[in-house]
Amino acid sequence: MSAPAQTAEAPGAPVKLTIDGRSVEAREGMTVLQAAREAGIEIPTLCYLEELSGYGSCRLCLVEVKAGRRTRTVVSCLYPVEEGLEVQTETEKIAHHRKLILELLAARWDRVDPALLKKYGADPERFAKHTTYCILCGLCVRQCAEIEGKNVLGFIGRGTERQVVVYPELAAKFCAQCAKGREMPCLEVCPTGVITSEFAAAGLTLPDKLPVAYPVCIKDDDNLRDVAKKVGDV
Repeated sequence: MSAPAQTAEAPGAPVKLTIDGRSVEAREGMTVLQAAREAGIEIPTLCYLEELSGYGSCRLCLVEVKAGRRTRTVVSCLYPVEEGLEVQTETEKIAHHRKLILELLAARWDRVDPALLKKYGADPERFAKHTTYCILCGLCVRQCAEIEGKNVLGFIGRGTERQVVVYPELAAKFCAQCAKGREMPCLEVCPTGVITSEFAAAGLTLPDKLPVAYPVCIKDDDNLRDVAKKVGDV
């Protein structure tokens, strides 16, 4: 008996909700962000790309949702649409959160969209500069894993010690193939341009001894030792 023919995935059932007072029709399986964008309602994002899975790290897409009598603040790129859900994208509380998020981002990256800073009254000098340029959005990690299927990039550490690392052995094996004369896909999705292509350009001429994981930024000796210690390479 032959296997049944595969069919295209059926669209989800219709879901009606309101966004900023507008009646919006979405489909089961969509997120609030997707429903809003399909309705032409803009919600700021930084770590979201339609082609990649939701991650919710930048928190810029926070919105307030009301289901029944309960109101909550949620990440719209992850929160699923629900029948009867009421969504507010620009409340005073949301504006306050976005202002703080933008100020924290500006401490790491000095090219945060000036229009967003102005819109939310954010002071880019509020917090001490720690300009790593990497804002830990994870787009490069997800691009490498989900689209390229290579897992050359990853995270190590938690909290303030969290950082993106490249695994040199995998980079030497895959990055040059991935580039193939074009911009590195991980660099294309990086909003700050911090991912270097050094492993694509010189993958086979890397030094003999590198830690299992290598930071994509802050490549000073102390951090290299810290990374090596975290991955058990020393």
